[in-house]
Amino acid sequence: MTLSNLPKLVTVFGGSGFVGRHVVRALARRGYRIRVAVRRPDLALFLQPLGNVGQISFVQANLRYRNSVDAAVKGSDYVVNCVGLLFEQGRNSFDAVQEFGARAVAEAARATGAGLTHISAIGADVHSASAYARSKGRAEQSILQTKPDAVILRPSVVFGPEDQFYNKFADMARIAPFLPLVGGGKTKFQPVFVDDVAEAVARSVDGLVEGGKVYELGGAEVVSFKEILDDILRVTCRNKSLVTIPFGVASLLGSVASLVPFITPPITADQVTLLKKDNVVSDAAIQEGRTLEGLGIKPTLAAAILPTYLARYRPEGQFTQTDAAG
Repeated sequence: MTLSNLPKLVTVFGGSGFVGRHVVRALARRGYRIRVAVRRPDLALFLQPLGNVGQISFVQANLRYRNSVDAAVKGSDYVVNCVGLLFEQGRNSFDAVQEFGARAVAEAARATGAGLTHISAIGADVHSASAYARSKGRAEQSILQTKPDAVILRPSVVFGPEDQFYNKFADMARIAPFLPLVGGGKTKFQPVFVDDVAEAVARSVDGLVEGGKVYELGGAEVVSFKEILDDILRVTCRNKSLVTIPFGVASLLGSVASLVPFITPPITADQVTLLKKDNVVSDAAIQEGRTLEGLGIKPTLAAAILPTYLARYRPEGQFTQTDAAG
């Protein structure tokens, strides 16, 4: 095979993360050569079996260091940025990673002539009260200014085997006397399956997604935070109370938890701020076809997937009778 006949080389930043590993798998199945750009390549080698021998390679890159970004993108035909933070820790701030880093990836892609898909989040807004959402919004602006043909995907809460949302509350239900209903649990979400998000990314790399647009990826159903917790308790066969915690109290608890070093806070004050606003696909995106359905992807029902990975949180694991509670 000559160099001109080689499959496209796709660099995936954050390819070892939750969404990133599913993106790598979707791209590998299509036959692309994949370069996984991560801070610790030695911790990403588990991705190799997802492709054929030599199909997936690894390179060290940190979005806070522009030279490493340029090196990772060099020679690429397409770039996918899956990097994102749920909370700030040390030098990994929202501005450094989600804004400066995203702009660096866009500039590197422009310099090498590569296409670009960036994973953002529903709620990204430069005017948001949330630092997370503001950094996502500023990143989108910078990316479209730098790469007007870039594809931006905004998923709602993403669920799947390695998620940090359903798993977090399912694990909490094992030991906590109750689960917290922040703000009464009225916030609306549209949970989207990680493989559906990965398929949207893969189609963008295929050239089937129009660039220069922001797509909002929501799942098959709109549910409240309370309904999500109810589903978790049902699937895990746990009988726990749901206790309302006002936004102000939750924000205070989040601020205190964030001060404890070397632990992952169960919730941060900024995440509480995000919970004050619904996280669903907008009417404009629906009308303009900037959704999963608009991309020809049928959203996967959460009810079909959650038991496949939340069963381990049941009292006796997968062997628990599903009509029992404990």
